Amino acid sequence: MRYDKKMKKNNYPKAVPDVPLTLLGGLSAAQFLAEYWQKKPLLIRQAIPGFNGLLSPDELAGLACEDDVQSRLISFKRGRWNVESGPFDEKRFGKLPERDWTLLVQGVNHHLPEAVELLQQFAFVPYVRLDDLMVSFAPDEGGVGPHFDSYDVFLLQGEGQRFWRISEQEDLTLVEGAPLRILQNFNAEQEWVLEPGDMLYLPPHVAHWGVAVGNAMTYSIGFRAPSAQELASEFLNYLQDKLSVSGMYADPDLRLQAHPAEIGSDMLAKVSEMLNQIRWQQEDVTDFLGRYLSEPKPHIVFEDNKVLSLKRFVQQLAKQGVTLSGKSQMLFHDTQFFMNGEQFAVPASHQAILVVLADDRQLEPSWFGAAVFQDTALMQQFYDWYLAGYLHLIE
Repeated sequence: MRYDKKMKKNNYPKAVPDVPLTLLGGLSAAQFLAEYWQKKPLLIRQAIPGFNGLLSPDELAGLACEDDVQSRLISFKRGRWNVESGPFDEKRFGKLPERDWTLLVQGVNHHLPEAVELLQQFAFVPYVRLDDLMVSFAPDEGGVGPHFDSYDVFLLQGEGQRFWRISEQEDLTLVEGAPLRILQNFNAEQEWVLEPGDMLYLPPHVAHWGVAVGNAMTYSIGFRAPSAQELASEFLNYLQDKLSVSGMYADPDLRLQAHPAEIGSDMLAKVSEMLNQIRWQQEDVTDFLGRYLSEPKPHIVFEDNKVLSLKRFVQQLAKQGVTLSGKSQMLFHDTQFFMNGEQFAVPASHQAILVVLADDRQLEPSWFGAAVFQDTALMQQFYDWYLAGYLHLIE
């Protein structure tokens, strides 16, 4: 199935630090970050009043049949957990039992414009931390077992009800050999039934277990938290193309060794001194982070837009404006901008409009005045992104 690329006009609440937000149960963004973020769970009744979901179970199953969508089917049978990975044949869903299974679909925001708008309500957390929107469907008693995540998550209830139990227990021992990170010893400390529009925030490592009460759909807003090992490994890979270490190993003072197979201490000292030349600046870290955190995941494929000439594209900008693809990530730091893993510096005249595009993910036609259209470099940049499928004309 395919969804219309049209992005409705943004009407999500801007995160003014001291303004109470219904989304956060009357807390301001500043209060939430200071008192709850990565500190303790928070239950919010009617975080989004009237919310009943963005798509039906059948539409979710349709997404799970797409080649460029990450999905999993989790079931519990005869005391054992089973995991199947998509894409699925639609016939698979006709063979499922009436209970005890869950369909998980990742990156729904990459395919559904309304999902992008939902995520923008959480803009009080920087986009660099936002991962994606995962949507799950489960029939009665379906769930993925007691587990914990290594990242922050908001669990927004859509259609139906889900019974949640949580625990801030220290024992995070996992069931050995299970295909999921199932906790071996789960001791519930709090429990609630979430209705449509209710939301539960959980910091990293808080154990939780959600079970569907009848048919239920849950929208999980997850936040990226790279490990130090991951960042270090990727940064070293990044440095390979930037390193310039001078000199060549030499040992004019070589002395006879008792053991020819031994790596001598003199050689160790010389190589250590050579490697100490490796240096990096804050600009390197900025460039690395911008590229790495905006890089699309390997399975993501951008769809081609309708072919237009540059002249025709510019004409349409004035009438329609542009919106980022749901698959695009645009970030910036000072004058450095990053789009889907690519870095580009911009002159001062470009910065304001690109900041708005990065923050709001779209530009209304009112942004495209005569001065903007006279900036041929900026128009060419927009056109290149359009051809790559990184952004679309608003329909």
